[in-house]
Order: sequence, then structure tokens, then C-alpha cells
Amino acid sequence: MIYLLGSIILTSYLTLAFKACEKWGISVFPAIIFNYITCVITGSFVNGSFPINSHTIQTDWFKWAMLMGVLFVSIFNIIGITAQKIGVAVASVANKLSLVIPVVLSVYLYNETVAGWKLVGVMMAIVAVIFTCYPNSSNKNSTGAVSSKMKIILPLILFIGSGLLDALINHVQQKYVTVENNNAYLISGFFSAACIGTAILLFQYISGKRVFVAKELLAGICIGIPNYFSIWCLVTFLQQSPWESSASIPVNNMGIVLFSTLVAWVLFKEKLSTINWIGVLLSIVAIFLIAFGNSLL
Repeated sequence: MIYLLGSIILTSYLTLAFKACEKWGISVFPAIIFNYITCVITGSFVNGSFPINSHTIQTDWFKWAMLMGVLFVSIFNIIGITAQKIGVAVASVANKLSLVIPVVLSVYLYNETVAGWKLVGVMMAIVAVIFTCYPNSSNKNSTGAVSSKMKIILPLILFIGSGLLDALINHVQQKYVTVENNNAYLISGFFSAACIGTAILLFQYISGKRVFVAKELLAGICIGIPNYFSIWCLVTFLQQSPWESSASIPVNNMGIVLFSTLVAWVLFKEKLSTINWIGVLLSIVAIFLIAFGNSLL
């Protein structure tokens, strides 16, 4: 379970890092792009070389890696904006409520079963994340007021995008990824994100809309190394998990919700209401039922 814990802790770190960027006045978008460049360098170091070549481009999984890169750039920016404008708990919960999408697709595509206590756990997980992100009026955002419309739109976009990304990672892991090409696949995805983001960032620099700030580069490095290993841990966990993906992904996502919410409460003083704490407790029960519910039958 070391890879599951690694995925939970490192992914939670990413969400919390966006809150830290706000605290220290660091723009999110450049930090995200430098993060992806760092991911490519980190992955190449782990792999022993830069793996993208003419052979890699012709593999069945390469096109999926390119699509993953597009989703990486889009979702990371939405996570950053949501964490800063609305709160870490909301960003994490909206992100991980998307567990519904890969679970449904796992049942449809891979004939997995979600029934009994496992189904109760999935339903409880949905209630738990809603309770955990229930608005708390005592939490103030330093970036100013956010319209009620945006409080709905941002989490909704995050929900759909994250669900599709989780489903994509799970699909490619089941169909194409092996221990031998694991790093090559991840590096290709990060390379796609880095290329897209760098093109946009360079245009902003050249047009004068943005100037280079050293602390944005530093933030990108501090985010990028854990980011690479968070995805590496997730893919490795899915490969070695004793559970079906319809259970593995919810357990991973609910663990992230629980951990990041509690850390935000401790470090950033994000106050949790009674209903938020009920959501936290439901998260714990949901994780147990999803992971071990079938053994209770």
C-alpha cells in the first residue's frame, strides 16, 4: 500500500501548494508550466534517458499520452484557481468527487461489479465529499469575493475534467502500460503538457503580458518533482492494487480528500463546520466500505 499512500500524500501536497502560492504572491500559471518541464526532467532522470523518439511516437499509447498532457494543463489550472478563489477543501473535493466517472466507466468497459457494501461505500463517498466542501461562511478568501455562479462552474469543470483524466489513466494502464514503458508513458504525457504550456507562456512573455519571475520557476520545481511521483505512484498502485479499479480509484480519491482537508485545516486554518466534520467521518467509513466491503458479505 506504499504506492497508495504516496499517491494520496503527494497529490494532496499539490493542492496545498497552490494555496501556498497564493500566500506568497506567486502566479499559478507560470508555476504550473515550470512544473511540467520539471516533471519531464525528473522522469527522464528516473528513466535514465529522454524516452521520446520515432519508435515511441508510433506506439499505441502515445496518442493517449498527448491527450493526457492537454488534460494536465487544463485541470491543473482549474485546481489552482479553485484552491485560491474558493478554498483547498472545495478544490480537493470537486477534484475527487469525479471518482464517479471512472467507477461508472469501469463497470461499463471492464465488466467490474459495484454492489453490496461496496456500492454503499461509493454512494457514501458522494455524500461525504458534498458535506466536506459544504460552504463555510467563516472561511475568507484573500483574493476577494467569488460570484455564486463561479462557485458552481469551477467545481463542475473540475469534476468533469478530473473524472475524464482518472478514467484515461486507468484505461491506458489496463490496456497499454507495463512496468517497462511506465516511465516513457508518463514522461510523454508531461512533455505534451510542457510543450502546450511553454508555447502559451512564451507568447505571454514576448507580448509583454507577463514578465519572468524567479520565484515562479522555483515554485514550479517544488511542485514538479512531487507531481511526477504522484502520477507514478497512482499508475503503479493501479497496476498492483488487490482491488478492481472501481474500488482502487475511489479509495485513492477519498484518501486525498480526507488528507488534504485535514492538512488545510491545520496549516491554513481553513475552518471546518460541523457538517464538514461529518463529511470527514463519512469519508473514512466510505474508504473502508469501498476497499473491504465485499469481505463483509
